[in-house]
Amino acid sequence: MSEEVLTQVEDGVLIVTINRPDAKNAMTKAAAEGIAAAMDRLDSEDDLRVGILTGAGGTFCSGMDLKGFLRGESPSIEGRGFGGIVQAPPQKPLIAAVEGYALAGGLELMIACDLVVANANAKFGIPEAKRGLVAAAGGVMMLPDQIPERIAMELALTGDFIDAARAYELGLINTVTDGAALDGAKELAARIAANGPLAVRVSKQVLKQSRGWSMEDRYTNQGKLIAPVFVSEDAREGAAAFAEKRAPNWKGK
Repeated sequence: MSEEVLTQVEDGVLIVTINRPDAKNAMTKAAAEGIAAAMDRLDSEDDLRVGILTGAGGTFCSGMDLKGFLRGESPSIEGRGFGGIVQAPPQKPLIAAVEGYALAGGLELMIACDLVVANANAKFGIPEAKRGLVAAAGGVMMLPDQIPERIAMELALTGDFIDAARAYELGLINTVTDGAALDGAKELAARIAANGPLAVRVSKQVLKQSRGWSMEDRYTNQGKLIAPVFVSEDAREGAAAFAEKRAPNWKGK
């Protein structure tokens, strides 16, 4: 994996760090490949329950590396999109831990994550229009799914930033911290990792996929996805652990 992306594991949580602090973690092809590889690892290793995506040096991600853009480089992966995740996020939960700026492609990386913990001083925006560009990595498509359309329109057309308090008010982020965002993300990840991994994965799957289901098909489609959960070893273990007043020993199957 590229040194532009660092990984470490803590208590079943894979922490993925964009490691280009001198460039405000602007996204390169190598960094995108590193993130994509980390997401593959997250989904393939049973001991990993949750992922955290963050940036080194006090910035989450300032977007596409413009120097690379001028050289003709694209910080995208075929079939996976910008940063290796915006078109194909992992099956397991992914938390963004945001310090400093999440701008342009950096915001698009953030909104591709399932949950967001941000420091109170963080700033968010899609300023592409200020550079004669469009937020093409999901910003203009995905933001209206996550915040009111008129606010998304304002952010896209003005390119202006919003602060963490406003982002929280809009429901764009889950938690605002006075301390390190990564610490808050680890605490949130621990609460998720304590639950049944199969139930967590399928819950995310239903939440994501059901947005496109018709009212007539919702329960049928959901039933197909959740049926294996209810006959799993973990379901029996969860009930037994509750009855026996002990912590469950999850197997993920």
